[in-house]
Amino acid sequence: MTDLPARRLLLVHAHPDDESINNGATMARYAAEGALVTLVTCTLGEEGEIIPPALAHLAADRDDALGPYRSGELAAAMKELGVTDHRFLGGPGRYRDSGMMGAEQNRRPGAFWSADLDEAAGHLVDVIREVRPQVLVTYDPDGGYGHPDHIQAHRVATRAAELAADAAYRPGSGAPHTVAKVYWNRVPRPVAEEGFAALRAEAPDAFPGIAEIGDVPGVVDDDRITTVIDGTGYGEAKTAAMRAHATQIAVQGAYFALSNDLGQPVFTTEYYELVSGTPGAPAGERERDLFAGVPGADR
Repeated sequence: MTDLPARRLLLVHAHPDDESINNGATMARYAAEGALVTLVTCTLGEEGEIIPPALAHLAADRDDALGPYRSGELAAAMKELGVTDHRFLGGPGRYRDSGMMGAEQNRRPGAFWSADLDEAAGHLVDVIREVRPQVLVTYDPDGGYGHPDHIQAHRVATRAAELAADAAYRPGSGAPHTVAKVYWNRVPRPVAEEGFAALRAEAPDAFPGIAEIGDVPGVVDDDRITTVIDGTGYGEAKTAAMRAHATQIAVQGAYFALSNDLGQPVFTTEYYELVSGTPGAPAGERERDLFAGVPGADR
């Protein structure tokens, strides 16, 4: 790429739909503001459970055609968010969804969980050196909730950021680049509690059941939150993107459920923990911009 925008954001996610649930409002906001928003998805989500009965034949144990279908859902979601730069790690289908932790799919040839870390990170290095993001967003070391592909996405993103900055690593693959700030996806516990309280009060029958706080990836105590992105103006874009992932998500107003039919709140203000880089807010205050403090990108 040439003539790169002044602000460049890279997000690394495990499966199609993770990006819309975790960061949909953030992505829509920064894209609308003119930032280059690049999404790298590590698998096609081939092992996902399917909500619409009419599409059940796509499942891995039947036609095994869910991956390409979810790729189409992801493309539709990106249109809703205004994101034009989306890639699959190593190309579509290079790494396969590993299923839940302990499943036999973890050991299937090509499973992302069993991928060589440096090989997988190398694909991401190519992207980093091309788009030169100042900000990288991914999961915490537990992947938010322990899914093997989420854990591996964290490992790959972290390793790729290290390698991309190393001038001795594959010097022919582009100029080295240091990512200024790395964030993990988070949800503050009080915000999650308020969201579930609202769900119980406003739409207790929207879904067959209601999830628990522990079902929400990345929930942490309030003091872990370093950065708050107000995406309330992009709530409709986020929910539209979530609806685009119809095999995986059912949306009812301000709430949604996955294939377990357990309702959860949709968060349009999104939260992050800065884990690498210089904070862009005074001590004791939260950032309101992922690019805060980044020279040439801080508004």
